[in-house]
Amino acid sequence: MMHIPGHTEVVPPHRRYDEVAEASAALVIKSYSSSFGLASRLLPPRIRRDVQNIYALVRVADEIVDAPRPEQGLVDRSNELDQLEEQTSVALVTGSSSNLVVHAFAQTARRVGIDLDLVGPFFDSMRSDLTQVQHDFDSLATYIYGSAEVVGLMCLRAFLDGEAKAAARYDHLEPGARRLGAAFQKINFLRDFGEDSDGLGRRYLVGLDPDDPADAAWSLWLDDIDLDLTAAAAAIPDLPVGSRVAVCTAHDLFAELTARLRESSAAQARRSRVRVPNAGKARIAAAAVARRGMPRATTRRDVSRIHGRNTYA
Repeated sequence: MMHIPGHTEVVPPHRRYDEVAEASAALVIKSYSSSFGLASRLLPPRIRRDVQNIYALVRVADEIVDAPRPEQGLVDRSNELDQLEEQTSVALVTGSSSNLVVHAFAQTARRVGIDLDLVGPFFDSMRSDLTQVQHDFDSLATYIYGSAEVVGLMCLRAFLDGEAKAAARYDHLEPGARRLGAAFQKINFLRDFGEDSDGLGRRYLVGLDPDDPADAAWSLWLDDIDLDLTAAAAAIPDLPVGSRVAVCTAHDLFAELTARLRESSAAQARRSRVRVPNAGKARIAAAAVARRGMPRATTRRDVSRIHGRNTYA
């Protein structure tokens, strides 16, 4: 709207609502994730807002299935997740929702091209957490795709918004985005090994028995993560310049977690969640900034030693 000197510019009511929704999404990532919050702050403002909007919806859905209120039973949580998915589906069509987090997500999704092909598998994976307590390799691959890989693809859509030849670049970068999302999820499976098994009664990691965790199986999972991180690192230089530093920072933060998990036995990790101190996170981010988002040579591990091994790929 036109600004008249001496008068306060009037913000259209619908835009004010958009801004409140976006502020709500920003609060979610600030409150729940120091790692992703740190990485997102290295993005340009518009892309940062989009990533925050994506993260907020994902986080809310995860809270429904993983952190119910004491009075909520399985049926209540299932109904709440169904309602959230329905609100999201409608908002993708209408562009609006009375749910602030859904509204913020829809604003981003409609602009950058996130549709039900990505949203549907995400909610399918969240729904499986309500009933499935143990996985085989096939079900785990499906779960990881929906819970993590599609989130990486949603962010990739935001990174490429407005870029020349975005469709072709998306196809080229899709495998790397999926591998990075998969690595993040597997790392969190290892970090949450105790909480998932003892608190939620879930067994994601095929081959790892919480009651008798074998370090050989633990090591194989870490080898598999190394392969994912290596493949993801190779794709980072092809990302748009504006998103490269942030993605490199997130990659390196999780690579550091992987290194720390290697120093821990499966039994130790079950008792204590592995973390990177804030000072360490700051150093990793500063190094990624100094390299302008180019992956470290050391992240391109010599994977020949683990190719051909029975990794959990």
